[in-house]
Amino acid sequence: MFRPVLILGAILALAGCAESGGRAQSSSAEPASSGPGKGRGYSHDPFPSTYRAYPGAPTLVTNVTILDGEGGRIENGSILFRDGKIVEVGQNLAAGQGVTVIDGRGKYLTPGVIDIHSHLGDYPSPGVEANSDGNEMTSPVTPEVWAEHSVWPQDPGFGRALANGGVTTLQILPGSANLFGGRSVTVKNVYARTMQGMKFPGAPYGLKMACGENPKRVYGGKGRAPSTRMGNIAVDRATWAKAVEYKRRWDKYEDKGGDAPTRDLAMDTLRGVLEGEILVQNHCYRADEMAVVLDMAKEFGYHVTAFHHAVEAYKIADLLKANDTCAAVWADWYGFKMEAYDAVPENLAILEKEGACAMIHSDDGNGIQRLNQEVAKARASGIKAGFPITEQAAWRWLAINPAKALGIADKTGSLKPGKMADVVLWNGNPFSVYTRPQMVWVDGALLYDANNPKLRPVSDFELGQPGEGDVK
Repeated sequence: MFRPVLILGAILALAGCAESGGRAQSSSAEPASSGPGKGRGYSHDPFPSTYRAYPGAPTLVTNVTILDGEGGRIENGSILFRDGKIVEVGQNLAAGQGVTVIDGRGKYLTPGVIDIHSHLGDYPSPGVEANSDGNEMTSPVTPEVWAEHSVWPQDPGFGRALANGGVTTLQILPGSANLFGGRSVTVKNVYARTMQGMKFPGAPYGLKMACGENPKRVYGGKGRAPSTRMGNIAVDRATWAKAVEYKRRWDKYEDKGGDAPTRDLAMDTLRGVLEGEILVQNHCYRADEMAVVLDMAKEFGYHVTAFHHAVEAYKIADLLKANDTCAAVWADWYGFKMEAYDAVPENLAILEKEGACAMIHSDDGNGIQRLNQEVAKARASGIKAGFPITEQAAWRWLAINPAKALGIADKTGSLKPGKMADVVLWNGNPFSVYTRPQMVWVDGALLYDANNPKLRPVSDFELGQPGEGDVK
């Protein structure tokens, strides 16, 4: 992962802050509850977060245009944060003693960008086979694998995403070769020596699923099921049927006691989905397939939190809204395979107009550095088509909407008092290609300052390499 370029003593001190047993550290022990079997089950959190916020200074940013992430806008606004939390947002706020004041005249201030679909750390730079750890392509059903166990914290891409893109939170997913690709993990975009030191405290896990071309191509090419779309759904349904039975056995044990069922790590994940602990993040392009998946979810009693890529989401905006299912999409990627052919650049705008939950995502180590520009493109396409989308409404696609789809909207995703002070000061209008982050705070700690060479994130891996520290 990355770290500010500081003297060695400061580096070690900050690394200790990031990993010394976070303030919201979760327990690895299953909480006890009533019933003969309760408290004797398996741990649902065997790799708990050790994240702890870096130290920050009380800060007041003034004279900025604020987009609050929930659709609000304040001209000539101010924001005050201290102890890692937002204290107040408004106009003409008083600094108070000991508060650092930053005049942001002519600039914009927003919540930190949240990318719901990333493979940083699992497909890091350098992009070589030795580092390719995102797809467990040995079976179409691998819910037992966890993306976090492949995350390389020293991936230089994390620092690029922070400094160039203002990304403060991201979900790292397994790849889409498998129908059940495994668990995702949500992380704070900070330097840490371990994955657990980055892990967003209290964020639920996701289950990466995939439909369409990828699974049928990968496994059909090996002469095994699934090799068709109907094969995809057949394997999905057979797997969910096993998961329902597995959950029934564990529920009976925890209610009545007796011999504990045999552990199955794959079924543990699917049981978590059926119990609502783990959120389904489903790679899917075509509208007809998304509709089939929504019905399959009803059949087995789980909920699809979000479809990712979803280039045909505009065709079923009403179904997505009715099922409380989000769509994470690109601005204009299309045509790189057949199921991506029928995309339209107005996709996000149509979803917004119909009241569906929609957001931008990257799926790319370069694109994550320019998600503000992707939103600008999607907004421009919508306006051209006759949908009057304001800047403040469009910023929800980068902030509160992905926070909701990750189950962390109570903690981040907007500039509201009490939330994490994940804040970006842009050096101009963030809907311009000429604009980039001026300063980035994560939990109130200033981790990037364009005017301070000592606050440029650099991966340990990059030290001693040609171009060391160059993030321009």
